[in-house]
Amino acid sequence: MNNFILLKKITKSFSNNKKINVLKKINYSFKKGKIYSLMGPSGSGKSTLLNILSMIDKPTSGSLLIDNDAIDFDNNTNNDKIRSNKIGIIYQQNNLLPDFTALENVYLAGLALNNDKNNSIEKAKKMIKKMGLSSREHHFPSELSGGEMQRIAIARALINEPEIILADEPTGSLDQKTAKEVFATLYNLKNKNRLIIYATHNRFFANMADCKLEMIDGNIKTINARIK
Repeated sequence: MNNFILLKKITKSFSNNKKINVLKKINYSFKKGKIYSLMGPSGSGKSTLLNILSMIDKPTSGSLLIDNDAIDFDNNTNNDKIRSNKIGIIYQQNNLLPDFTALENVYLAGLALNNDKNNSIEKAKKMIKKMGLSSREHHFPSELSGGEMQRIAIARALINEPEIILADEPTGSLDQKTAKEVFATLYNLKNKNRLIIYATHNRFFANMADCKLEMIDGNIKTINARIK
């Protein structure tokens, strides 16, 4: 199976009075059709790594390849296109626009790829229906529960049918029952043409992945894997 994402000697350092090395020459490959969980204590570099994978942040050194193409972190225009085409991002805080309805939050994300508003609205309605929230599409975020908001955020991440889903503590702000419901929704997004990577502090959710990874001392360690 081909490696869809390849990290080569990725490092990331921050300078705040003194130099802090968060990522230390990470080498790792991620395969399509699989789900990876990423664990580690706060400050271990999970979010930093996800930000590099999504090209929101750039590494201090090293290279990232997506579908065999090397990423130029200085080419923001091209990286925006890659992100719109290939990557869906889900955050712990849903980051929904408060002055827009659920439907508007989802279809506006679709316009980043195609400026066809009508088509984007139809796709958004389908995604929201998949989340079981058709009756809530005209509600504002303040009128939704925490679980509903996160499912709308998932619909938003899916509207451009991404090959890569990156989720940073997607259930971290939810109660356990709602978190299980949202995680089940995320897990059901798995298919042979998609790669899912999520960071979590919850071992129950981490153990459900095909491969459980842990950030240790600035690097990635495979804890267990069901990947062939």
